[in-house]
Amino acid sequence: MSHQLAIQQFKFISLSVVSYSLLMFSSIVEAQSGAFIDDGNVSGNFNLRYESSDQDNALEDAQALTLRSRLNFSSGVVSGFSALVEIEDVRIVGGLDDYSVGPTGFNVGRYSVIADPESTELDQGFLQYSDESFTAKIGRQVITYDNHRFIGHVGWRQDRQTFDAVSFALKPNENLNLSYNFIDKRRRIFADDADLDSKDHLFHGDYKTSFGTVSAYAYLLELDNSVRNSLDTYGVRLVGARSYDGFDVSYTAEYATQDSETALSNNDAEYLLLEAGITVDGISARIGREQLGSDDGAYGFSAPLATLHAHNGWADLFLGTPAGGLIDTYVNIGGKAGKGNWAVIYHDFEVDDGPSDLGGEFDLQYVYPISESTSLGLKYASYSGADLVSGKPDTDKFWIWLNFGF
Repeated sequence: MSHQLAIQQFKFISLSVVSYSLLMFSSIVEAQSGAFIDDGNVSGNFNLRYESSDQDNALEDAQALTLRSRLNFSSGVVSGFSALVEIEDVRIVGGLDDYSVGPTGFNVGRYSVIADPESTELDQGFLQYSDESFTAKIGRQVITYDNHRFIGHVGWRQDRQTFDAVSFALKPNENLNLSYNFIDKRRRIFADDADLDSKDHLFHGDYKTSFGTVSAYAYLLELDNSVRNSLDTYGVRLVGARSYDGFDVSYTAEYATQDSETALSNNDAEYLLLEAGITVDGISARIGREQLGSDDGAYGFSAPLATLHAHNGWADLFLGTPAGGLIDTYVNIGGKAGKGNWAVIYHDFEVDDGPSDLGGEFDLQYVYPISESTSLGLKYASYSGADLVSGKPDTDKFWIWLNFGF
């Protein structure tokens, strides 16, 4: 049996289970609608953020002041069934809109990009069944795995990424977690203007051992269009930590292979991550090397569903992997200052397939908790590499934000 046929059969079984669950859900809610609503909870979160981008190119410097509002209703749980509805709105504040958003057509080609378009949309809306060892979910939802390197919600942007999907999670025992997601539509960070129909299959499992958590995954991505395309990634990951007298150590290792197939080409690439960290007296330091490989300079390892901002520098100059691949060697140091948390990160970028230097970047951040539900943050990124061969402009970005909720 081919893997495509097996996936189709798995999808049919999954949808049959969901259909039966929805019938059960409907009858239960009809019988106990009072508890379903009365035991529910309303919450909200608001993020007011100023962002600026100064690039050494022909584009004008960009700045934006935006407010993201998110209102959420989560129902009570009735016989294991529940529901969630979440509305998200992004508005420009005070007319400060000197920035471009390419996919939406907003000020294209005039300013540097700040990817926060105005929008109002259903951020999440799903039905769920859950017991001690099994969870099934259908509808628009957040899906993340591991450190968001391949599957994430892009939560740094004001309009985060969610998915129209069917999800299943199984926990046979306290050490083993298994999950599967079928994604019908990718709700990306550009309002409705760049959403993509898809037929993505995500398989993920992790197992806790004495030396760390071992994860294995298969992310089989395909756009649902008339063009031949597929992006299949298979990988394993280990994350562990140890405590000793006066200090803690951590370690991460990950390896993945990827096959990209289109009507015009078939490319393969590899991914490798090695990271080690130590914490002493409240100061943490991590050093790592991430390699997004290349297929002989023709194709670079890709992660289209990742929270890309969290990797390869906050200046966002390597959201797409160069055809020659990317090697990111980084040092991350952080700790507490007063009640807040600070971080200093340095990235050194290189081409994987070739000797070329791609420049470097410093990232700085400080987040201060004003209260349990309110925080103030400052963040700065500075990339330099225009005098080398990166083809990227020298870039400075600055953010200040106030986040509060209820």
